[in-house]
Amino acid sequence: MSVTAFPPNCYVQQNFNIPLVPIQLDEKGPTIWCKLEYLNPSGSTKDRIANFILGKAVRSGKLKKGGYVVEASSGSTSISMALVCAQYCLNFIAVMPEGVSNERSMIIRSYGGEVVFSPKDEGVLGSIRVAQEIADKKSAFLPRQFSNLENPASHRRQTAIEILKEIPSNRVDAVVSGVGTGGTLVGLYSGFVDFGCAVKPVAAKPMTGKALADMECCSFSSRIPGVVDGLSEIYSNADLPGLVELEVDDDLALEATRRIIKKGFPVGPSSGLNYVAACQVAEELGPGANVVTVFADRMERYFSTELFRELAAERAPVF
Repeated sequence: MSVTAFPPNCYVQQNFNIPLVPIQLDEKGPTIWCKLEYLNPSGSTKDRIANFILGKAVRSGKLKKGGYVVEASSGSTSISMALVCAQYCLNFIAVMPEGVSNERSMIIRSYGGEVVFSPKDEGVLGSIRVAQEIADKKSAFLPRQFSNLENPASHRRQTAIEILKEIPSNRVDAVVSGVGTGGTLVGLYSGFVDFGCAVKPVAAKPMTGKALADMECCSFSSRIPGVVDGLSEIYSNADLPGLVELEVDDDLALEATRRIIKKGFPVGPSSGLNYVAACQVAEELGPGANVVTVFADRMERYFSTELFRELAAERAPVF
């Protein structure tokens, strides 16, 4: 594809120098190495897969200026795709189940993307079905985040290398991540293994919580948005020797998220989930173990969810 296929103002903003910081919430608790992925341009780690998948499609000529991209996503991936499509001068359509937080659809529309809702009772599988139908009509490009191996490849070739450059002794003993597509956990594990780390892969899973009116989406198994069970081909087909799946109580995860935010890290619920699970792993491995996790996205897209319910109910004093 010629360089003139896109006008000069079509570029992709990237931030591949995301800090890795040691965080200890409790004085006697373990220290966890946390990759602050919410510092990516759109506010989540999904910018990495959007840049990687769409950038490759553009360079190979599969996507051209004015082309259409359609993705089924409950939020963060669609937001990242919307941002990258805006910068590449592409049209984007996000397909999400009814019931997602309003903040997410507003962000997508702000980038010029279109939002189409699929039936709530069909969950993300319904969104995938509708996305395919739209793609067929518009001859659109489907990133297919749940099955596209470029998803974990982005973390294997980028995120894992960044972490190994920053972490003491260039060694990772365990990597912990919630499983949405599974791309983060699979990609980071593979990248660490590439560099000789004897790393333990840990999937953090929320326990099934009581259905709430402000639940992010009916396809989720708990009150922790973004963690989807039994959907990802990437995760289910991955070779992860020694994989451990840790269940974390939803209330513990949400409380950890609030505490992390009060430490000055503006994260979403999956970060609290990851942190609690990582602490359990660090305590099992003992002092000196390097346990890595990801703070996947920013808090602003969750203002209307249970995470901020107490704050929303508070009223400032009148003087």
